[in-house]
Amino acid sequence: MKSLLQFFSSVKLAIVLLIIITIASIVGTLIPQNRSLAEYAARHGQFANLFNRLQLTSLYQSFWFIGLLILFSLNILVCTLMRISPKWKRAFQSKFIKERKKILVLKIKESFQKNWSLSKTTEELKKALSSRRYRLKEVSEENKTFFLARKRILGLFGSDIVHLGLLIILAGGIISGISGFKTNLNISEGQVLSIPKADFKLRLDKFETEYYPNGSDKDWKSTLTVIENNESRLSKTVEVNHPLSYKGFVFYQSGYGWNWESPSLEIWAKKREDPSFLKKIEIKIGERVKLEEENIKVSALHFVPDFVINEKNQVTTRSLQPNNPAAFIEGWREDEKIFSGWIFAKFPSVSRIHSEKETDLFFEFKDFRAEQYSSIQMSKDPGTNIIWVGCTFLMIGLGVAFYWPTREIKVILEESQGKTEVIAGGIATKSKDIFQEEFEKIMTSLRRTK
Repeated sequence: MKSLLQFFSSVKLAIVLLIIITIASIVGTLIPQNRSLAEYAARHGQFANLFNRLQLTSLYQSFWFIGLLILFSLNILVCTLMRISPKWKRAFQSKFIKERKKILVLKIKESFQKNWSLSKTTEELKKALSSRRYRLKEVSEENKTFFLARKRILGLFGSDIVHLGLLIILAGGIISGISGFKTNLNISEGQVLSIPKADFKLRLDKFETEYYPNGSDKDWKSTLTVIENNESRLSKTVEVNHPLSYKGFVFYQSGYGWNWESPSLEIWAKKREDPSFLKKIEIKIGERVKLEEENIKVSALHFVPDFVINEKNQVTTRSLQPNNPAAFIEGWREDEKIFSGWIFAKFPSVSRIHSEKETDLFFEFKDFRAEQYSSIQMSKDPGTNIIWVGCTFLMIGLGVAFYWPTREIKVILEESQGKTEVIAGGIATKSKDIFQEEFEKIMTSLRRTK
């Protein structure tokens, strides 16, 4: 049992856990959390599955991260409980020093003799200490009086208040990890979505993108309306750093995108031997359009917004941005395939069309259109308010520990032949130079009093 307590109260354990939690938090910041597998595949390629298995894509809800928080909480709790008992006794159980040598070994000390009686010296000492707001306790024995003067006793518990704040913050983090969640909502204008684990819906009234003069994105704005019981409850224009909050759910503007599942493509069919021939085809993925002149049906099977061939010689998309849009088309004459291959919107002269039969046709990918959506990150974090409470305790504890240090003055008054000897010493947990100056002023005022 003792070894177990030593393990959980170890400072080394706390340092190791802090390092691991910090590194994990950095990883959780670098890897976007709670996104779709498709987005991770587009961003990280072959590492996407590894990240998912290690729970790096939902790190703060992972069992191992929550386990780290619980272990760190136990470390702080055991450490605090083992150290608070001596502090409690020191704060609330008066301990007088009755031997002069124990005072004279203190770094801050002074001794002198007054031509006063013990009672008058006691009275003047009380005045000097009370004027500095010290709380006094005394005990007398024969011709001696012992004093214990203290102030700012709460300063003893500054570190414990900090530990309490950390425990509350960790509790909030554990609660958030277990019952909180985040997800991304892709919503188009006019669309109404049911919110997971909620009794209300969300509608996107308007989405707009603002641009800088050079054409780069400046800001995204989504006007969202909360619908509950078929009534509009709240509307707000959401943008980066200006979320919508409702019933513990928070909606952030995280980006935008296009629905690449069913884009509308504009393809031009031409003939090499007949420059005047031009047939404009409007087609969607999965559709077939007939070229009457050639009795050929053209179909579009696939579309990728950012064409690339990976190390496995497979076609995939490098990103979800339309940087290199490409479409895979086929041509059929009845049950016979005539051609198939990729055509590129930004590189019309570059195509990967393979002809099964001789044909004079060639195709250019002229344009594409896809429904744009607003990407809204939704989160519910029941531990947020708890974490804020913990942060409050943490700041109070730091303030108490650094700016409210405990000060103690211990005095022995001993009367002999009508005179009283004063032996005094002081202890301060912080700001010892300032305390020594105060101590000297108290002793000087007492020495000079007539």
